[in-house]
Amino acid sequence: MSENKNVRAGFAAIAGRPNVGKSTLMNRIIGQKIAITSDKPQTTRNRIRTVYTCDEGQIVFLDTPGIHKAKNRLGEYMISSVNAALKDVDVILWLVEASVYVGPTDKSIAEKLNGLNVPVILVINKIDKIGKDELLKVIDAYRVLCDFAQVVPVSALTGDNTDTLIEQIFKYLPYGEPFYDEDTVTDQPQRQIAAEMIREKALKCLDEEVPHGIAVTIERMEFKPDIVHIDATIICEKESHKGIIIGRQGQMLKKIGSAARYEIERMLEMQVNLKLWVKVRRDWRDSDVLLKNFGYDTRDIKD
Repeated sequence: MSENKNVRAGFAAIAGRPNVGKSTLMNRIIGQKIAITSDKPQTTRNRIRTVYTCDEGQIVFLDTPGIHKAKNRLGEYMISSVNAALKDVDVILWLVEASVYVGPTDKSIAEKLNGLNVPVILVINKIDKIGKDELLKVIDAYRVLCDFAQVVPVSALTGDNTDTLIEQIFKYLPYGEPFYDEDTVTDQPQRQIAAEMIREKALKCLDEEVPHGIAVTIERMEFKPDIVHIDATIICEKESHKGIIIGRQGQMLKKIGSAARYEIERMLEMQVNLKLWVKVRRDWRDSDVLLKNFGYDTRDIKD
């Protein structure tokens, strides 16, 4: 394919610590919910690919899991997913919170990024919570860690300055034809997005000890002329967790299902009949077989 000198097209990875707003930023730029969000860390488990297309060209975003210390095979998968994403992109967005505190994880991320031959844009999120003087201190605190190509303060929540971020990203993309049709917003199948929406609502509804140990599988997704029937199973690791997820007289499961159904109906723009079940699969996060069944390809893990 000949090089197109009129538009740019390339890949941008969004990386950072857990819970700094990576998925919120990506959803804001794309203009609709693709990745789930939560105030609990390690919400995103897979590399989620979304597509932003405009007159200037096309940016393919990779929203990566939060960089953390792996405690099980699922954690190893998530870190391996991040490492793979960072090597295969044209530009990296390192998203940090607007705080002058630079922790050990941030320093570790900086080390990793310094070892890559990829331009890095420092994206300082949540600027709606601080003043200009404080922002300058945050920039100074991070500038010593990396030779950043650009520094762009934004608010993923309000959308403030995200237009500037888009402009800066395009500077580092090669000229060429778009990778996807202009109507494409993600490569994630609807089943996967629906499963993640259910997991998001479970994360928001459940107690602290449960969320990290759950997965969601879609057993059936059948489209009819005026309704889609979805059967889904929430997987947990303990019988005690199963009881919490179901709740007294099934009230918690109904709450999760009702909230998830609303989000899925908005995505599909049609009525949804959602049925939820709960199953226990002990230590599934350390089982290569179960991880594969739940959509995580452990063959990519670098031991």
